[in-house]
Amino acid sequence: PKTDIVFLKVHKSASSTVMNILFRFGEMHNLTFAFPLGGGYQLYYPHHFLARFVQGFSPQSPRRFNILCHHMRFLQPEVQKVVPTSAIYFSILRNPVQLMESSFMYYKGASAFSHVRSLEEFLSQPYRYYNPTSGDRHYARNLMTFDFGFNPDGEVSPERVQLMLKAIEASFDFLLISEYFDESMVLLKEMLCWDLDSVISFPLNSRDSSTKSPLPDSVVEKLKAWNRLDWEIYTYFNRTFWERIERDIGRERMRREVKALRERQAELARTCLQGTGSVAPKDIKDSSLRPLQHGAARILGYNLKQGLDQELERTCRRLVTPELQYSSLLYKKQFPPKPP
Repeated sequence: PKTDIVFLKVHKSASSTVMNILFRFGEMHNLTFAFPLGGGYQLYYPHHFLARFVQGFSPQSPRRFNILCHHMRFLQPEVQKVVPTSAIYFSILRNPVQLMESSFMYYKGASAFSHVRSLEEFLSQPYRYYNPTSGDRHYARNLMTFDFGFNPDGEVSPERVQLMLKAIEASFDFLLISEYFDESMVLLKEMLCWDLDSVISFPLNSRDSSTKSPLPDSVVEKLKAWNRLDWEIYTYFNRTFWERIERDIGRERMRREVKALRERQAELARTCLQGTGSVAPKDIKDSSLRPLQHGAARILGYNLKQGLDQELERTCRRLVTPELQYSSLLYKKQFPPKPP
């Protein structure tokens, strides 16, 4: 199994669920994580990543970490200073239309969104609300482009788009697609030589459907145009995703693997969870399993069954521990607090 990994955690793209998979694998195999200084949750995002943002890194004795997966704005030469040269680089993308709708609900406080009631209103005159110089502009335009380290307000010429796609392709070994999450997990398992249980997950940091509503076609078209760079990234890598599956796995085997994955996930859900799945934040009984609530979104979580044996309880708890709690736990393990 591959143990040196860089995961670019793109916002609002099922990336918290992928992060849980990496946390569990890293913990199980006693790997080291490149944590943000002081045990924070982001690597000084939205600044471009620098090696010195990592706890325990020093230029004098460059220490290599196995897994880099916290939110960052990608800058490969700096990333290369903190991970081994053999590291596998991957990320996950989401359809920019749904991504922006999610970003709008989640980052309602962002300057571009704070004075509008709806996405339609924002898109009717985006430049009235959007300021390219504001520090949080990226939540409102081409968020994936920004996370990959590029300018979200860059011009959209064919040459420029080509350069950007080539740069991403040169840096990353593969990109997953959140709309095809199960297929993505099979591909991940294949690329990292992991076993099935290592890529099983329950959806984390997802919001309840009461705040989701379908967007009219006219808005969808405006969203694509406004997030044109993201749209170019998404459509290109969605295509190469399926090409890779054809080449490396084949559709038939992919179907079998996805079926096995879903069956195992359902089995674990029956074993671990009270009820059939996620619940509203107010209904989560164990406060240590309650996810951070943000913006206008209601982030769901889980209740574990009572009376599980110790080993099973541990496995189940890891599957449903929200990102911030899990990150803190692993940080304390890697950097134990000094006794007073």
